[in-house]
Amino acid sequence: MKTELVIDLEAEKQEILKRYRALLRASKSTLQKGDKKEIRKAFDMALESHKDMRRKSGEPYIYHPIAVAQIAAEEIGLGTTSIVCALLHDVVEDTTITLEDIEREFGKKTAKIIDGLTKISGVFDTNSSLQAENFRKMLLTLADDVRVILIKLADRLHNMRTMDFMPRHKQLKIASETIYLYAPLAHRLGLYAIKSELEDLSMKYLEPDTYKFIAKKLNEKKAERALFIKKFVEPIDEIVHEQGLVADVYGRPKSIHSIWNKMKKKNIPFEEVYDLFAIRIILDSPPENEKADCWKAYSIVTDLYRPNPDRLRDWVSSPKGNGYESLHTTVMGPRGQWVEVQIRTQRMNEIAEKGFAAHWKYKESSNDNGLDQWIQKVREMLNNPEANALDFLDDFKMNLFSDEIFIFTPKGALIQLPLGATALDFAFEIHTDVGATCIGAKVNHKLVPISYKLQNGDQVEIITSSKQTPKEDWLNVVVTAKAKSKIKSSLKEEKRKIAEEGKEILERKLKSLKITYNTDNLNKISYFFKLPSTQELFVNVALGKIELKDIKEYLSSEKEIEHRSPERPENLSVDGIKSKMKGSESDILLIGEDMQRIDYTLAACCNPIPGDDVFGFITVSDGIKIHRTNCPNAAQLMANYGYRVVKAKWNKQKELTFLTGLKIVGIDDVGLINNITKVISGDFKVNMRSITVDTNEGIFEGSIMIFVNDTEHLENLIKNLLKVRGVTGVTRFDA
Repeated sequence: MKTELVIDLEAEKQEILKRYRALLRASKSTLQKGDKKEIRKAFDMALESHKDMRRKSGEPYIYHPIAVAQIAAEEIGLGTTSIVCALLHDVVEDTTITLEDIEREFGKKTAKIIDGLTKISGVFDTNSSLQAENFRKMLLTLADDVRVILIKLADRLHNMRTMDFMPRHKQLKIASETIYLYAPLAHRLGLYAIKSELEDLSMKYLEPDTYKFIAKKLNEKKAERALFIKKFVEPIDEIVHEQGLVADVYGRPKSIHSIWNKMKKKNIPFEEVYDLFAIRIILDSPPENEKADCWKAYSIVTDLYRPNPDRLRDWVSSPKGNGYESLHTTVMGPRGQWVEVQIRTQRMNEIAEKGFAAHWKYKESSNDNGLDQWIQKVREMLNNPEANALDFLDDFKMNLFSDEIFIFTPKGALIQLPLGATALDFAFEIHTDVGATCIGAKVNHKLVPISYKLQNGDQVEIITSSKQTPKEDWLNVVVTAKAKSKIKSSLKEEKRKIAEEGKEILERKLKSLKITYNTDNLNKISYFFKLPSTQELFVNVALGKIELKDIKEYLSSEKEIEHRSPERPENLSVDGIKSKMKGSESDILLIGEDMQRIDYTLAACCNPIPGDDVFGFITVSDGIKIHRTNCPNAAQLMANYGYRVVKAKWNKQKELTFLTGLKIVGIDDVGLINNITKVISGDFKVNMRSITVDTNEGIFEGSIMIFVNDTEHLENLIKNLLKVRGVTGVTRFDA
């Protein structure tokens, strides 16, 4: 038995060396004198410190850092420092090696990046989210060195590729965090290939059935698609070469996640999604001819196939904020179906695939880099003293995915803002003081309120007044993180001033009632008035919401109340909630690792019903709430509060019914509603809670809220409703 193990270890040793050599080959293009030695030193340190560790799959742990370094080198195009950091990214967290050791061996820069990649340890306030804090720490390093994020993305990509051996709840948590934060980050850094793969892999774990369904459908039509692409591309290829352009023309399948998004957005079945692939034309052009050649190719394509005039996207003249440059058009193919064509040069393509890293390579030629501006914005957000990491995360997240619009100042300067930005966002973008005193704006010389949503190409002039100050409801008007953080800090400053006044007033009042002014008493008073902090208490006193008579009331009740400090959600664990609650007998949901029956409530945001893939979320005040894993809020909850998520699964039981909604679309016909209600109430004996119907020029749209037993019951009902004459579509919707 023993010899077998030795052979095994020998084989593993060979495999490790093989992988290490592959890594060296991948990084060959960037290696300079002495680099190989550095990489070897890092590899030896990682090998030694992880030697007794294994991954969940049973493989040696060192496979992971090597793979991460390989992704960094090959797929992102990073150099030696990054490869060294990728090899060592887990040693400080998981082994006895310290940051000082790394700094001594590899220098300050490497140590700083690895510190950015190392999770925060230590005790946290129970309300804060460890994930959010770690993310903020990583971004603090990003402001100095973008490589920290790129290595983190490589690390996340490898973890997502090798997640099969993880327990289901861990898969859900990691996949949610990926779709919520890391895929948008890859998008923002221009790493489209990695972004698409992260989205697809997240979907594989979060919505396995849909993922398998689309993958199977794509596979079935593969040959047919290849033939179509071949026929479509041939004439383009021919004319492009005739015109003396050097180009590579090919078809590229769309990612499963983007196809699913299209199905959801347009509410259509797979069969009706036309752009399952895009045609790419990659030109080999010298920098001075790039623009002209792209338009030349565009004119060739649109001579052959008729373009859709609304679908021209020109990111060659004004690149996206993440540096993406390309010309997109949608044309009518020979079989009467729309085909998306993307035209770009090799330089543009490399930037689209490798994002940031490719940018540095071409930095001399690219004017005014959008990515530098973005990092500048991240720095501004991090300078904001906003204490709450979760708020920061939400603001940051919001600015990751939004498309840009271009706005002109009165003098014609161009400013980029996210889609949906308002006149007030524009004011803060120009200067904090302009934002804080903004009372309105002139858009294209017309007067508009501060909440006016800007359109691409608007010219905006801001009107200010020295009497204006930021208001609480401004937070609902703005969408950029910069504006939000500036408004929040002004409001905080304002609140601090009010609280100072309140503090003095309260001190005088307590003195007159002979109550000692100390922290203990302030906490008791805050608790009595159900206020979250003493600052809120001071503010309420200053605003006159708490008066002397109220404090007297507190005094009389204090005689009965035992000393208690403000309550904190100490028991944020399943066991804590289990001890408070007894599972009712008719319970049909099993919760936690040991699958016990515990009381729960169903989340109103997604109305889960038995049969749905669900998870439990421990709330601060309402016990356990059950959400569907594809609930609109699920990704955010799992990404920010993974430690509060518990496993949950349904147990067969028929007596209970659950509320869910159905949207019915069809062609209006005499007796259509009657036939629909007959199927629901008559054939299925299902109770309806409400029904709203709208018919518009012969098209019927109805929403019905009904009570069903489980998903199987619901699916059968949908099948039968689709058989009703005139009904063309039935879909379930979240509340």
